[in-house]
Amino acid sequence: MHLSSSQTRALSDVTRLLAGATDGDMLREQLALPMLDLLHADTYVSMVWNDVIERFERFTALNISAERLSSWDRHFRFIDPLTFPMMARRRPTVATQILRQHELSRTEFFNDFLQRDRMHWGINVYFYDKDVCVGDFRIWRQRERGNFESDEVEVLRLVEPAIAAALARLHWERSAAPAPAATERAEALLQRQARLSHREAEVAWLVSCGCPDKQIARRLNVTYPTVRFHVANAFRKLQADNRAALAARVHALLDAHRRCTGAAVSDSSPVITA
Repeated sequence: MHLSSSQTRALSDVTRLLAGATDGDMLREQLALPMLDLLHADTYVSMVWNDVIERFERFTALNISAERLSSWDRHFRFIDPLTFPMMARRRPTVATQILRQHELSRTEFFNDFLQRDRMHWGINVYFYDKDVCVGDFRIWRQRERGNFESDEVEVLRLVEPAIAAALARLHWERSAAPAPAATERAEALLQRQARLSHREAEVAWLVSCGCPDKQIARRLNVTYPTVRFHVANAFRKLQADNRAALAARVHALLDAHRRCTGAAVSDSSPVITA
């Protein structure tokens, strides 16, 4: 795979933005221009799937108006023949892999939505954290540029894992990270009742909240092997064989304390993950 000088610069910009990202929505917005440069494309749209309401939200885009995106949400999503089949593939997918271009060109979606903004050739990628879709890229070219080719799909596959990891981390921090006060109380209780060290208590609490080990390392400013060392100690002290069992033991201790004292140990509803 050969990258042009403009693609190399775009890839460098993507890497820099991922390294410094602190907000998922801002990251998706900032990635618009470098992704268009990387794929020699014209239009960029990114959304986040909300599994609770079963609807896309938090739209950001380049070279398409907010009104056009609103029209997709109001009407065209119901007749869009591409989005959900591409989402189900869970890998970078060219639109013509779902529907041949001559078939797509006969649809209302193509003629009344895509063509009005000269979106002719498309490629989508949906970023997953396990079974949670934490964001997507919908990238389109004008007709004269030609369809996306295998090398360009490979470019998207190259950056996909790093983007997915960044969006997953930022999604967790936005939606599942426990409140500081709840964290302080939980860690203190784990130190007293489970005889965990301060660091073991920090790690055990974050594991119980669904935080991946690499993200724990980032949050606590320690190395990944250090996190694994403390996780192993917490397993032993709490007599747990895996992360789900550890989370269950942590929550059992917190629930028992709350029943005995009537105090709210946690202000959040942590997610137990296997």
